Amino acid sequence: MDSAPEPPGGSTPGAPYDSLDASTDAAAVVDGHGVVIGWTRGAEELLGRPAADVVGGSAAPLVATPGDPARVAAVADRCRAGMGWSGVVSLRHADGRALDADLRVSAPFRMGDTECFLLSARRRWPHWTVGQSVLDGFLTRSPVGMAVMDLDLRYMWLNDTLERFGGVPREQRLGRRLSELLPGLQAEALEGLMRKVLDTGVPVTDYEYVGWSWADPHRRHAYSTSFFPLVDAGNTVTGVCYMVLDVTERWNARQLLSLVNEAGTRVGTTLDVLRTAQELADFAVPRFADFVAVDLLEAVLSTEGHGAWLTDAGPAPARPMMRRTGLSSVREGTPEALAQVGDLVDFLPPSYDIGLLIDGEPVLYAVLDPSDTSWVAEQPERADKIREFGMHSLIAVPMRARNTALGLATFVRSLNPVSFQRDDVLLARELVARAALCVDNARRYTREHTAAVTLQRSLLPHALSGGTALEVASSYLPADPTDGVGGDWFDVIPLSGARVGLVVGDVVGHGITAAAAMGRLRTAVQTLADMEMPPDELLAHLDDLVLRLSAESPEGGGSGTVGTAGTAFLGATCLYAVYDPFTRRCTMARAGHPPPVVVSPDGRVSFPEPPAGPPLGLGGMGFESTEIELAENSLLGLYTDGLVEGADHDIERGMARLGELLARPDADLAHLCGSAVRRLVSEARPDDIALLLVRTRALSADDVASWDVPVDPAAVADIRARATRQVEAWGLDDLAMTTELIVSELVTNAIRHAAPPIRFRLLRDTRLTCEVSDSSSTAPRLRHARSTDEGGRGLFLVAQLALRWGARYTSEGKVIWAEQEIPGQP
Repeated sequence: MDSAPEPPGGSTPGAPYDSLDASTDAAAVVDGHGVVIGWTRGAEELLGRPAADVVGGSAAPLVATPGDPARVAAVADRCRAGMGWSGVVSLRHADGRALDADLRVSAPFRMGDTECFLLSARRRWPHWTVGQSVLDGFLTRSPVGMAVMDLDLRYMWLNDTLERFGGVPREQRLGRRLSELLPGLQAEALEGLMRKVLDTGVPVTDYEYVGWSWADPHRRHAYSTSFFPLVDAGNTVTGVCYMVLDVTERWNARQLLSLVNEAGTRVGTTLDVLRTAQELADFAVPRFADFVAVDLLEAVLSTEGHGAWLTDAGPAPARPMMRRTGLSSVREGTPEALAQVGDLVDFLPPSYDIGLLIDGEPVLYAVLDPSDTSWVAEQPERADKIREFGMHSLIAVPMRARNTALGLATFVRSLNPVSFQRDDVLLARELVARAALCVDNARRYTREHTAAVTLQRSLLPHALSGGTALEVASSYLPADPTDGVGGDWFDVIPLSGARVGLVVGDVVGHGITAAAAMGRLRTAVQTLADMEMPPDELLAHLDDLVLRLSAESPEGGGSGTVGTAGTAFLGATCLYAVYDPFTRRCTMARAGHPPPVVVSPDGRVSFPEPPAGPPLGLGGMGFESTEIELAENSLLGLYTDGLVEGADHDIERGMARLGELLARPDADLAHLCGSAVRRLVSEARPDDIALLLVRTRALSADDVASWDVPVDPAAVADIRARATRQVEAWGLDDLAMTTELIVSELVTNAIRHAAPPIRFRLLRDTRLTCEVSDSSSTAPRLRHARSTDEGGRGLFLVAQLALRWGARYTSEGKVIWAEQEIPGQP
């Protein structure tokens, strides 16, 4: 062809044009005597002559040049020889104009007893130049298959291309219907379309279908077909023409794109390595293969180290140690498999080594021969399976992502008779590449999540004890793994004077950042509580700490951070309470945290609400404490919002439900705690859940002794003697001597340096505690006296004799205390 293709007949120059589309050509049927017996709308449009004016008359007036009987006879002889003819003729338009057109004449066919020829013409535009060789033999050698069917849908004529498409010789087709010749080619549907064209006269274009043919019985082909009617002089449909184009490559490309897109929604739906591998196997069967096995390297399934081989990490072992993680088959029970899911495997197709996984290309066995020496020698058991189940084609694709070797995916066909082709390797590669990326994401997430969980568990308390003041039970449920580790924490902190500190908190966000922040806040609370700070003051110091942590964080970034107005702060809520078993009073303060729940011994439920206070990290706002009295055997519950915030996000309803569950009588506190959590949380939640339950105890008056101390040095001996007698009365003779020394130093220092009133108290709990209170706020200071100093060793001696000592401040002043361990107590 010398230039751009011509527009179809009847169209205007510049209109869209498909050189292979003959559906718009002018077509006519002429008998052996040159009489027109069929005239299409395309012919009417080309020459401006309606069928009524042409059909039944001679075709000679349609030609603008003088008749040439010899040439006509030569053309007729050529066509009768089965060659067909094409050439350029000048046609006469109804308005008298001469139109140059490319004319194609078919080999003859019969309509009844009449010999007929199919003529098709396409206008030849003067400014286009088309080589004669392109038009020569168009009907017989065109890439478009063409045929003419009678009213009974029996073949009257077909070209060589259609004969080649179907694989049925021309002589066997003529006079027979499509459904009689090619039943696997959707013949009934195609005949239905042809009947519709005969009934309505409306063409059907570009109908696509897939089927088998005798020309290629082992491979499905896709075809695009157009149907148009033939009409006679009375505008009556006398037959149907159809044209077929093989569009298998286009159809395969579209199917490939569709399959890959679908795989993107079906494979990798979770961050779970095993499930992702199984999803790949399930998706490919039976869409692509009859049997699929996915084997991942052992290192991929490990949460330690890198988790896989880097493809540039140096030499690897000769045989891989893999574990089967995905398996699917069209046969129930996957009998083709030598290894089931969870089994160790080392399969590599012969004759490949570990290099296939590291940097190899997909392996294609278009024809899988079990008698091949490589299979018999290296994989004898698999060779038997191949033979037993008729496995005839195989593709093995290495799974790699981000320069990391992950494993091998194997696709096999057995029941599907079509062997894998090169195009199938591209599809397999794309499916495995997508799955490999999901597997790599899953293993990286698993590794990080495992590290976060390990960190979180190491930071949470491993054992809780409320001493003689409280019975303690706790329950903790981590968030759904897909949402990451949260930052909930709780703690029970022993304080001086048999008191106990209780804390529960929640860091905003998930992941390692939230877990690490939780650990820092828990440590800070323990440190501040050890300094004997009241709850409101402790939260104020904790708020300052969170502000400092926020200043260290990247702006607005990181899990567990919340960005506001160009700054970033680490959000957290907290509730801190201190219970005194002697007074049975509990002092508490909270920072944006839900209030505690209290269940009295008679089963009444209440939610005391200390002023909420702002969440930690806002800064510039104060906190307030509230004090409540708890009867002995009262139940106090501290929890995080994940426990009471249900799917409806109605926290008040969740709190009410929690109160109902805790009000049920249950002597076993641990059982009550676990049961309440299980009943409130029926499914995985996006947030951690923590519940801390304590049952209060009251210490007996027999376990405490106290005396007023006159501001007189002579009173030291009297207080010391009383304390010694009380210790001996409690049966703690082993502590009598050290108690005398501690009492002497504490009382002497109070008389010398403190302000009255001064009072001494002796407590027997899990430890023996000596306390001296006064109205001064001056902090005691431990000195290290020189060898020549006559004094200054009092608190140093106390620190050496006591298990621990310290000072706490009250509204009336301060208390200096020292604890001794009681022999035989845990």
